[in-house]
Amino acid sequence: MSTYTTKQGDQWDTIAFQQLGSTDYTGALMAVNGRHLSFYIFPAGITLALPEITERIDLSDDLPPWKQEEL
Repeated sequence: MSTYTTKQGDQWDTIAFQQLGSTDYTGALMAVNGRHLSFYIFPAGITLALPEITERIDLSDDLPPWKQEEL
């Protein structure tokens, strides 16, 4: 399992977006880091486990037509 060390001001959703690719993984990130749930805004230096994402969320349906790739 990979890890991420927080920077001052990090939040669960921004970590999920930056490290896992989508805020939709925020719940999975929180689930594997239960002992840190008291934080909403993190101080620097907290090491979080990053969950293994086995099934990627397809975000292409949420994109406007001009941003979707042609098949």
